[in-house]
Amino acid sequence: MDFNLTEEHLMIRDAARDFAITELLPGVIERDEKQQFPDELVNKMADLGFMGIMVDPKYGGSGMDTISYVLIMEELSKIDASASVIVSVNNSLVCYGLQAFGSDEQKQKYLMKLATGEYIGAFCLSEPEAGSDATSQRTTAEDRGDHYILNGTKNWITNGGRSDVYLVIAQTHKEKGHKGINAFIVEKGMPGFDIGPKEDKLGIRGSDTHTLQFNDVKVPKENRIGDDGFGFKFAMKTLSGGRIGIAAQALGIAAGAYELALKYSKERKAFDTEIANHQAIAFKLADMATEIEAARHLVMKAAWDKDQGNNYDLSSAMAKLYASKVAMEQTVEAVQIHGGNGFVKEYHVERMMRDAKITQIYEGTSEIQKVVISRSILRD
Repeated sequence: MDFNLTEEHLMIRDAARDFAITELLPGVIERDEKQQFPDELVNKMADLGFMGIMVDPKYGGSGMDTISYVLIMEELSKIDASASVIVSVNNSLVCYGLQAFGSDEQKQKYLMKLATGEYIGAFCLSEPEAGSDATSQRTTAEDRGDHYILNGTKNWITNGGRSDVYLVIAQTHKEKGHKGINAFIVEKGMPGFDIGPKEDKLGIRGSDTHTLQFNDVKVPKENRIGDDGFGFKFAMKTLSGGRIGIAAQALGIAAGAYELALKYSKERKAFDTEIANHQAIAFKLADMATEIEAARHLVMKAAWDKDQGNNYDLSSAMAKLYASKVAMEQTVEAVQIHGGNGFVKEYHVERMMRDAKITQIYEGTSEIQKVVISRSILRD
């Protein structure tokens, strides 16, 4: 067992940390207040190779491993979780899905532009009646020979308004249940494809979240990913990797809030001494540091499993379940340590507390992670 990062990993982490501090931090409060998508910053992240981190260089990607990916996600998330989720979806769900399961033609046409940041991607699984119950897809894709006709609604789609490419999960053969589901590549601008208003969210307000409508959208047959009926398996395999990204996001939110609380505790005085010298605060910091380090090990283990070619369904579910719990609990503690200032936007921790909550919900709720974990351990 080797717990040391390589020199390359350290360089990647430091580059992401420097970018987050110098580029993401200025304006992060304003972007949150105005629900402003960071277009210019996404372009800069693309220039650094952050939009195609794990994509093979022959498709325009950076060719990094999953450890590098979670290091980048943690550092970005310490400062701006809205920016990091844009990176997560484009990498974990869209680029990974196309690289692992797309045809050569699909990779040439779409993956290269997604990996370089020329395109942004979205993953469209959730529906009004099919969030955690992903088998109950009501969006339909009728087979018309050389094309499909897509009808339905998708909800809570990250990058929904800004994306150029959408991976859409839809039901083709209802009588076959989850074996009748397909995955399709849909382009922005296809006739009948409409983007609804932006959602007014509690947290990650700088990310772009929309409802999508498909009304008789004609999708070429060559835009189906994999064989007929592969869609549900595609979604589940892709989400397993996505959970690693969201676990890393949760870890970063928790670690960022902890770092701010630690710094504040050494500056703020009460009863003639810095509050860090009071045991009540010191013990809070001790618990925070311990739980964050435990979450970090779970996240790194999941990333390592993926890099080693091991089955990572269990480790990614455990990482997301625990890291998201830590993010929620430790951001609340960070606000508490800041006292009244923790309720004020300029101290950042109230935003982090709001951002943390979604990590327990998207890409599989905490309850769904427990379903995945319990099935795995009971099966063994």
